[in-house]
This record gives sequence, structure tokens and C-alpha cells, in this order.
Amino acid sequence: MAKIILLLALVVPFIEAQTLHWGPCPTPMVQPNFDLNKYIGKWYEIEKLPASFERGKCIEANYAIRADHTIQVLNLQFYKGKTRSAEGTAVIQDTREPAKLGVSFSYFTPYSPYWILSTDYTSVAVVYSCTDVMRVFHIDYAWILGRSRILPAETVFRAKELFFRDNIDISNMKATDQSGCDTL
Repeated sequence: MAKIILLLALVVPFIEAQTLHWGPCPTPMVQPNFDLNKYIGKWYEIEKLPASFERGKCIEANYAIRADHTIQVLNLQFYKGKTRSAEGTAVIQDTREPAKLGVSFSYFTPYSPYWILSTDYTSVAVVYSCTDVMRVFHIDYAWILGRSRILPAETVFRAKELFFRDNIDISNMKATDQSGCDTL
């Protein structure tokens, strides 16, 4: 028990803006027959669970297939008066489950889960990521993405139902400010 308390004391300061839950990560269903070629392109962040690396507005993600068949991930956001970017790499880790991508934004970090729970490829995508810490607790990230900066409320509601279906707590989910972004 002392090890768990020490671990929490060391880790909690680094996860202040993340969503922490007790127990292991849930194992949600992912998009069947996922087609990466239809998914690539620009997606706008509609709503998300809080994340320390996403504090700005006008957040978008751009996906492109590289010559080596990895996926370039280019995230953009407007924060503190500047457009900021983060470039990473995504890979399909198991061809039998192509909707379960791994994403890394540094050569020094392992791939983190980036699971597409559902997408119609043309308007909305529901994405989930979870990191399990010794099965004692987990840190989740969840996103509702759109091909446009704004989605109808009914579409967002249906996306949230998918998280509820798989027992993913999105009670802290927040809308991303996508206003005034066209001039950036």
C-alpha cells in the first residue's frame, strides 16, 4: 500500500489536467472494418476530456500517410496568441484491429493508444485513449472530432452515447472553442 501511495504522490502532479480513474482501462469496441485511407485528412476537435497538452482553441488534427506507411499526425491549436503545433507519428499496431492506432509525439516515448471507436469518415469520429498504471488507476483521453468546426447537437449526443455504452466516464468532457478560427 505504501508503494501505491508513493506512486500516486509522484504521478498526480503531472496529470493535473488529465482524467484519472481507479482501476484498469476499459476495453471499448472499436470501429469495425476501419479504413485508414478514408480517415486521413483534417479533423477538428469538437469536445474532449481535459488534457494538459490541449489548452488552446481552434484545435485540429491533420493525418497523412507517409512514404514509409506510418501516419503523420500534425496537431494545431491557437494558444496565448500563437498558433502552436505538435507533430507525431501514428501506426496501426495490429492489422487485425486497424482502428487501434498507436501515437507518439517523441522518439523517446512509446506509442500511446489512439482508438477510433466510431467514424462515418465524412462528418464525425469518436476517439479514445487510455493509459493503465499498474492496473491501480488509469488516465483517459477522449475526443469527439468533426470534419467541420461545429457539429449538430444531435451528432455530439450520439457520439457521447458511444462512450457511455462502453462505460467510459466523460462527465468532465468540455467543448473546444472553435470560434474565430477561420482567420488563423
